[in-house]
Amino acid sequence: MPKKTSPTSKIQVLPSILAGDFGHLADEAKRAEEAGADALHIDIMDGHFVPNFTLGSGAVAAINRSTSLFLDVHLMVYNPFDYIEQFVESGADRVTIHFEATEEVEETLAYIRKCNAKAGLAFCPETSHEMMLKFFDKCDMILLMTVNPGFGGQKFIPDVLEKIAYAREMSGRYKLNLDIEVDGGIDDKTAQKCVQNGANILVSGTYLYKASQMKDAIAKLRGAAS
Repeated sequence: MPKKTSPTSKIQVLPSILAGDFGHLADEAKRAEEAGADALHIDIMDGHFVPNFTLGSGAVAAINRSTSLFLDVHLMVYNPFDYIEQFVESGADRVTIHFEATEEVEETLAYIRKCNAKAGLAFCPETSHEMMLKFFDKCDMILLMTVNPGFGGQKFIPDVLEKIAYAREMSGRYKLNLDIEVDGGIDDKTAQKCVQNGANILVSGTYLYKASQMKDAIAKLRGAAS
């Protein structure tokens, strides 16, 4: 069972540890916590669904031991059902899978919830917004990638703003109050556009971890969003 509660602030800022120093993950997690982050975003890549390979469940467990932050684990892997239990046991408080990575979307989301974690569903930029609607009541969060998944430091894709607005409109229409997360190319300028269109969770890697003072950069993101 997740030991941490979900962040409650209206606009949540989540540093993506993928942009930190892999040799000092515990320190990078602590840095995010001390800087006032609402939660910590952890990207898991299998080298197949995306062409990069990153952290595993052991690294998530190590990060979990070093911080009290809510852990937002984003699985960019094929057949995510097979990995849910190990990541929840390692400390994931929310597990997000990709619509494009499995034919068992509903079953996998249900299993995440059965494991007492929050369930998120991610969509790549090229995936039609029409694919979202049938899953809105099956998850706790929609993640809209604002770059093509797999690598940090990419340029924000503005076409995704329409999908953010659609997700927020449909969430309100069906009284679901879904969290809507954006990930990729998020800085003080793009954060404002995303929030204006309905996003309430901002994942930022390079902008936050490369800042001279992460605390100031988080405050700047929140300020831009408001």
